[in-house]
Amino acid sequence: MNNIKKTFLILTILSFFVGNISFASNETELRGKITESNQSIEDINKEIEAYKKELSSISENANTLSNQVKQLDLTKKKLEADIALTEKQIERDNLDLELLEQEINFTELSIKERKIVLAQNIRDVYDLSNRNLVEMLVATDTLTEAWSTIDNNLSLYRAVGENIDLLETNKIDLRTKQDKISDKIKQLEDDKSKLEDQKKIVNQNVAEKNTLLKETKNQESNYNALIAQKEAVRKAFEDELRQYESELSYILDPSKIPQRGEVVFAWPLTDVLITQLFGKTVDSARLYTSGSHSGVDFRAAVGTPVFAMANGTVVDFGDTDVACNGASFGKWILIAYDNGLATTYGHLSLIKASKGQRVTTGQTVAYSGNTGHSTGPHLHVSTYPRDAVEVVGKPSLACTGKTLVQPRAATTAYLNLLDYTPKTTPSMFK
Repeated sequence: MNNIKKTFLILTILSFFVGNISFASNETELRGKITESNQSIEDINKEIEAYKKELSSISENANTLSNQVKQLDLTKKKLEADIALTEKQIERDNLDLELLEQEINFTELSIKERKIVLAQNIRDVYDLSNRNLVEMLVATDTLTEAWSTIDNNLSLYRAVGENIDLLETNKIDLRTKQDKISDKIKQLEDDKSKLEDQKKIVNQNVAEKNTLLKETKNQESNYNALIAQKEAVRKAFEDELRQYESELSYILDPSKIPQRGEVVFAWPLTDVLITQLFGKTVDSARLYTSGSHSGVDFRAAVGTPVFAMANGTVVDFGDTDVACNGASFGKWILIAYDNGLATTYGHLSLIKASKGQRVTTGQTVAYSGNTGHSTGPHLHVSTYPRDAVEVVGKPSLACTGKTLVQPRAATTAYLNLLDYTPKTTPSMFK
């Protein structure tokens, strides 16, 4: 190899190492920022958990105006902490994205430099192939020097192979990082969408508190009268609904739905805590005029993401509070699943899916809330065979002059959600 070639290769290698040092410096700085973001995320999560515990404590206290206002205020603080958490997650996503982009740039530079070195190796091998052994012996002064030249040339052949292998490794690494970029961009888009949702729920919370104070004139006696009025409407509607659904007929065909005990559903929430079971329970006898609970309730603070439990299609969604405030589901969404079952999610704060939309297991379809007839923030899930439930609008006797639109099924069609979910443990129950 002549001096010009040697100088070229030395400069190429030096430029690569300078780029490597620069990348390492930037990488250290970015990783430091990511660590700081992760610490902030951890601190905010602790704050959110504290709010959840306090909200849980309040919901178990007497239903008074002061407790309701306190709950709304605390919910707002918790939602604002949720927003702060999401903003920090977006910040971390952007830092992760920047780090990945730098790693890609460095890998691309490595590939470029490797190609240059490889090209020079190939040129040298080509030159070598045009010289036979005799020529090499003649061109050298001693036999030792000749063998040294041959040995160097054999090393050159090995270098070509090693550079090709390294180039392939770098390309695979590049493709992996590019896939991570795509995943990170999707995560970033999801977090930004979640942030906008959380801001909407905060605004709803503020409006709910303002409405409550306006209706009650901040007087406990007015609040008690309002609650008594809503309770009367709720009981009247429950009787009305029970009468209507008892007149419907449904004969279950076991072959059309999964067998009991078959796990076909994932949980609808990240953290599962069951507060009310399906069917006749001590609480259901106290809370419902029918004496039976038509679904399963989960503890879920306002603004908690609610997921599709399996692949399916959104049949419809609505808000019973528009026609009959506090009487039924509030904001609800009905999903028909490919496995033959269907579920209604009730008492939501925000609905993310649209009618006819295909959804997949784990996809966020709504956020939990405290709408409709609800004694505190939670998620209600009613389960039925897919062909047993339909969305029906009927003039309501309880709410005179109003048409109440919601999912309805024969009383014999309601199923126990927990027959189709992963096994429960004692820690999952209140």
